[in-house]
Amino acid sequence: MPEHFFAPCPRGLSAVLADELNSLGAASVHTQEAGCSFTGPFALCYAVNLHSRIASRVLWQLTRVPYRNEEDIFSAALALPWHSWFSVKHTIKVETNAQRCPLKSIDFITLRIKDAVCDRFREETGARPSVETQAPDIRVHAFLDATHATVYLDTSGEALFKRGRRDHSGAAPLKKNLAAGILRLSGWTPGMALLDPMCGSGTFLIEAAEIALKRAPGRGREFGFQKLANFNADAWEKQIDTARAAEMAPHELPIYASDMYGYALSDTKANIAAMDLAGCILIKQANVLELSAPQPEGVLVTNPPYGVRLGEEEDLTQFYPQLGDLLKRKFAGWNAYIFSADTRLPKLIRLTASKRTPLFNGKLECRLYEYKVIAGSNRK
Repeated sequence: MPEHFFAPCPRGLSAVLADELNSLGAASVHTQEAGCSFTGPFALCYAVNLHSRIASRVLWQLTRVPYRNEEDIFSAALALPWHSWFSVKHTIKVETNAQRCPLKSIDFITLRIKDAVCDRFREETGARPSVETQAPDIRVHAFLDATHATVYLDTSGEALFKRGRRDHSGAAPLKKNLAAGILRLSGWTPGMALLDPMCGSGTFLIEAAEIALKRAPGRGREFGFQKLANFNADAWEKQIDTARAAEMAPHELPIYASDMYGYALSDTKANIAAMDLAGCILIKQANVLELSAPQPEGVLVTNPPYGVRLGEEEDLTQFYPQLGDLLKRKFAGWNAYIFSADTRLPKLIRLTASKRTPLFNGKLECRLYEYKVIAGSNRK
């Protein structure tokens, strides 16, 4: 029987996540507002954890039941054979999310699910697992809609967008899976020129370089499924070996990074070096308004600062029209993708967006504006 999984992702990226899951061999892929459900053999979660650049986690569905009150949820969790999935020596954490749930306290439901796990372990083994909220071995997730409760085990452990490392970044770093999703929405593919003229810590460019070098984003890190009783070490090693064999050696790529601020480029260089990508990305300190296109055609993708590095709102009122003029004068033949939460940008840039895609950076609602830059047109 196929297993059922759910992969959450940043809101707005479910369609591109579905494409990615299909390419990895998932079956019955269905998009939801902030993720995709899918089915397949259990080892499929190994592949998705290893290769997905857009999913935030991979959750293994244990049960889905109707409920009327907290005790219904407790009973459903108590009926599950937790002791057959992981050891009492493993620490646990329970997290609950809900939409349109009629019950009063999500925290109380979380407590009751934790009690059910511990009670079932005590019945079966005479001992109970310890709770660890910071770095648990096992993460239990519950999701409640208006009528049903679904309980999952997290096969990922740490969130997938962390990629197993800590980055040098500014105050509001872009999550890597959001950056990867934006790259897919832009239509960029390896071999095409890519420029981020306000690169910050270089998230877009590092994701692109790794894609171009065919690196699995989950290589070199551990996952939650490795602590489960049904973990198949041989099957996992085969997937790792196959992924390593597909990797390309670092080499110069048509990927270009620039920023006006030296401290931002210091972060970019540190992150590039940490990912063994030195020499792959051309880095230049420059004011975006003084740049020229590095190639006749390509993709420009950027997340411009709004009011932080460039100053107050009046400065941006001048900057956005200048950015639009730059694109018209020097980037004809390029497609530009600007990701921003600043609602004034589309009016002030004085170009007509061919597409506006709603996306969320955490809880912050943003838009990805697409501008296909053609000399002599596209101006409002």
